[in-house]
Amino acid sequence: MIDLIIFSVLLILGYGFGRYAETRHYKSIIARETVLNRIPAIVLRFPPSSITNQRTTLVMGNVVISIDYFKQVMATLRSLVGGRINSYESLLDRARREAILRMKEQAEALGANMVFNVKIETASISKGRNNNIGSVEVLAYGTAIISVDPITQGT
Repeated sequence: MIDLIIFSVLLILGYGFGRYAETRHYKSIIARETVLNRIPAIVLRFPPSSITNQRTTLVMGNVVISIDYFKQVMATLRSLVGGRINSYESLLDRARREAILRMKEQAEALGANMVFNVKIETASISKGRNNNIGSVEVLAYGTAIISVDPITQGT
């Protein structure tokens, strides 16, 4: 009986705190995406040929996000019957968007106009009981294009 009470309390707390944290994180992501939309992140392998007088540098953004207890329980239940696991989908969506934002923030700090050849790597970095995903890491990286003033380029 005590195990059921502990499980229920953890489930309710996991849902409440997880929902709060996820909502807050999505609000932060949306606000920062609005600001950083001026820096395009392009999947093209090479920069547009119209861009001249530039230098390039590697930029990256990395994030590790953990799944809350409620979502982990729901994912376990869903895996019994099959189908989409929405709790993992939202976890990965937040992680990808956050990693891209961090990459764009690094590009902006360097004075870049755009980031091209963007790649995203995803890995689970911790396993819980029964080999369930506990945390995921997402790395977004690309090549930032920084315009160089042709007059001061040689100095």
